Amino acid sequence: MLFLRAPRWPWTSQQVVTRQIRIRQHRQPRLNLNQGRLQQCSSCARPSETTPPKPPAADHRDLGLHQELFTTSIYSPGSPIFLPNGARIFNRLVQFLRKQYVRYGFQEVITPTIYKKALWAKSGHLENYADDMYTVTSSSPSRAADSRETGEENEYGLKPMNCPGHCLIFASQTRSYRDLPIRYADFSPLHRNEISGALSGLTRVRRFHQDDGHIFCRPVQIEDEIRKTLDFIRVTYGVLRLGPYRLALSTRPAENYMGSLEDWDQAESSLKRALDACGQEWTVNEGDGAFYGPKIDVVLSDSEGKEHQTATIQLDFQLPRRFELEYQTPAPEAEQRGEKTTDPDQLAISGLARPVLIHRAVLGSVERLMALLIEDYNGKWPFWLNPRQGIILTVNDTEPVLKWARDTQNVLLGIPTGNAADGEAADGLTSSPTGLAVDVDFSARSLPLKVREAKTKGYGMIIVIGPKNVAKESVTVDATGVPAVDDKPVPKSVEMTPEELVHFMQSKVNAYA
Repeated sequence: MLFLRAPRWPWTSQQVVTRQIRIRQHRQPRLNLNQGRLQQCSSCARPSETTPPKPPAADHRDLGLHQELFTTSIYSPGSPIFLPNGARIFNRLVQFLRKQYVRYGFQEVITPTIYKKALWAKSGHLENYADDMYTVTSSSPSRAADSRETGEENEYGLKPMNCPGHCLIFASQTRSYRDLPIRYADFSPLHRNEISGALSGLTRVRRFHQDDGHIFCRPVQIEDEIRKTLDFIRVTYGVLRLGPYRLALSTRPAENYMGSLEDWDQAESSLKRALDACGQEWTVNEGDGAFYGPKIDVVLSDSEGKEHQTATIQLDFQLPRRFELEYQTPAPEAEQRGEKTTDPDQLAISGLARPVLIHRAVLGSVERLMALLIEDYNGKWPFWLNPRQGIILTVNDTEPVLKWARDTQNVLLGIPTGNAADGEAADGLTSSPTGLAVDVDFSARSLPLKVREAKTKGYGMIIVIGPKNVAKESVTVDATGVPAVDDKPVPKSVEMTPEELVHFMQSKVNAYA
């Protein structure tokens, strides 16, 4: 039987810490007879003599419940269900990466979720990764009979990774050395059959999303592509305020690996040179490489000090060979060795060379990285990631105040209303959403009570609307919930128009503050 992890009380994290401190102090023994002398109780000791108990580490499972980010179900163990707030964070992380893809030359593709068993045999996953894969077959007798008649294979596999699909894309066209490097990116969901005892929140799951990328390059381009990928990771983790992180080179496994020792030695040497050039310290994990090639792993620690592998760069000579990937090039023999030549006789010869495949993920599992961010930020999200960027609070429930609050929310969200009825877009107008997350509280409760609740929930900006604001067509903004950047003071009470507030909020988002 499967059991859900029992949720804790829905207190704020500060209340949880305070209560646990009190419980521990209450249970602390007053006597220590093992040392043969009377000890002072904690309540009688002088302040300088007491050591405050260490607050418990933040747990993303509890914080995710309190912040309404995700939930789980016994009907799909290991498959997190993102709630609206969690989906906002997930989508913003993906949108950030998509913007970086333009800078680093990646093209996004969309690939199938299931492939025939024959593809996994071709890629080597069936031989080396079958225990971690899900098999998909039809349970319909009529479908089985139809497959026997047509000779079509009836057994499929849910994809645990995107590389075979990207190899199919590369092989679908004739390629030239001038086309390389070709960089594909894919956010398709992946499935891996983790054992049930290992499942934990967002860190160990069966269904997840990876910012999966594959670079098909010439041998001479390997080190430059790895250098650019390490820079991609540095920039991204700097924006997310993650780190410090460590780099580890994982080398050839002792058994169950594909390819020759020569291929592995060449690949490991390329990664070592790239790591040396990056100027950051790195270590070696002997025998911890993937079955198809060595890799560079980025390792982060969570709030409890437990390490998690996030980003990865893997060098692969095997899949291009298995999928018979090739490109046209002059001097093919020198090209395959990764050598540049100016010899006119060699350049006069045109032929085929095999590309090298670099697997890369910057965030790694988006779910796992979100778990680390949830614990690291502990409710104090940077404004651009905050799922609760703003909330409109009404001073009273009179119709003019409520109408101005609705109109203001529409302006902040980018919803054109014109003279349309409440909640409906004006005819002929196309919505141009701002991407901001702004809620509204129309309740008839007192304003101080609503402000306290908004701050407890972690809203970045509290927007107050009263009769004076209606008359001036303005709003009053408290932005103290937005983390300060470069020690610049954050305005506590500023009056502005809704249009000015949109620009102010978007400037914070675009600055990744």
